[in-house]
Amino acid sequence: MEIFVVPDAAGTGAVAAGILAAVIRSKPDAVLGVATGSSPIPVYEALAEHRLDLSRVRAFALDEYVGLPAGHPQSYAEVVRREVTERLGLDPALVSVPAGGADDPHRAADLYDAAIRAGGGVDVQILGIGHNGHIAFNEPGSELDSRTRVEVLAERTRQANARYFRSVADVPTKCITQGLGTILEARQLLMVVNGADKAEVLAAALNGPVSPGCPGSVLQLHPHVTVVADEAAAMQLSGREGQVAVRVAAPCA
Repeated sequence: MEIFVVPDAAGTGAVAAGILAAVIRSKPDAVLGVATGSSPIPVYEALAEHRLDLSRVRAFALDEYVGLPAGHPQSYAEVVRREVTERLGLDPALVSVPAGGADDPHRAADLYDAAIRAGGGVDVQILGIGHNGHIAFNEPGSELDSRTRVEVLAERTRQANARYFRSVADVPTKCITQGLGTILEARQLLMVVNGADKAEVLAAALNGPVSPGCPGSVLQLHPHVTVVADEAAAMQLSGREGQVAVRVAAPCA
């Protein structure tokens, strides 16, 4: 596990984008796992500055709300379109998001999991982490080998996401999420974390026991993990065998 510590969110974006750019230069048809939320936005902004041809890059989103109407501005299909597909110049036909509006979301989840495998799997999966340790929408208690499925959102997650809606009452109660087992099949995991409010949960994920109680702890089971955190988020991390921590003084170009 490599851990890069940088001064601020702009730095996490720059370092993570540099990692993604290197992968894309070596494999122009790379498959990216894309995440939504506040932490990955600086990554996409910085990656756009690399001026790469990303027209052959394929992307699979981590998750989607169940029950939002098509075109809802806070659906992850729309967020991915705005923040990833259009910003990076991806081919929309090569970008996939779980079908949260499907009549049978459980079947849609199964089909999505199969589509990732049929596409050859994910080369680099971008991740954030929630205050309760969730990655994607795998809430505490999720099985470590879980597959893409319908999940009930924890109240803490809904409260955290309410800032994107008019009120918490408008936040959906269910979602389709890639499972922890699905995520672990990606060839590289790239977690981006910003802010002092994430310091405790990041330390629990990287230094605590591997447990369904902290879904992010499954990163410890993967052979190729890169964590990029700002100084505030990294302040409770301690070194352990197998981890390499690198402190980056300034954002990478």
